[in-house]
Amino acid sequence: MRTTIFGGHGKIALLLAPLLVEAGHEVTSVIRNPDHVRDVEATGATALVSSLEDADTAALTELLSGQDAVVWSAGAGGGDPARTDAVDRDAAIRSMDAAVAAGVQRYVMVSFAGASADHLVPEDDPFRRYQDAKIAADEHLRGTSLGWTILGPGALTTDPSHGTVNPAATSRDGDESPRELVAQVAAAVLADDRAVRRTLVFGKGDVAIDDWLSRLPD
Repeated sequence: MRTTIFGGHGKIALLLAPLLVEAGHEVTSVIRNPDHVRDVEATGATALVSSLEDADTAALTELLSGQDAVVWSAGAGGGDPARTDAVDRDAAIRSMDAAVAAGVQRYVMVSFAGASADHLVPEDDPFRRYQDAKIAADEHLRGTSLGWTILGPGALTTDPSHGTVNPAATSRDGDESPRELVAQVAAAVLADDRAVRRTLVFGKGDVAIDDWLSRLPD
């Protein structure tokens, strides 16, 4: 499968790329900073330098031409509300529209467990801008014709992963998700039809990823 990762120098993406390469994917990792090419290519992926903030839908469609799948793992990193909107909402939505136009089949969005209108933080909370941006992007993805999967991990940690999840996690119960686990789940769902058109909230737990996916309701 020819797979493009947006946000290719992010902590999750750098863990995900070698998993996909090992599984036989031809991986292209999109990065903004050319200084990161060496780090990305050490994972076995091909680095592609492009600014998601500046690339319009036509440019992204060309970038995704011939690709089978997309993983969105990009983010503004917080701190600048305007950039949060530009990357986490607007660029993400453009990438989805481009994926449709380019004939991409699968799209995996790395979101977070709290991306829900049912669990909004107060409007004056600085985190609200990010939450609103992710909710908008996720909702747009659900409305596309793509074979989408939205991942909703809990609070990210640097702990090692045992490849097991808590499938009963919710956005409110404080579940944590090692970044390594998020990468493992992204790799697993990418080629698994059982995960298509689903929002999967999870944290670390004791259920093997494949067992979890096998128990998803029809």
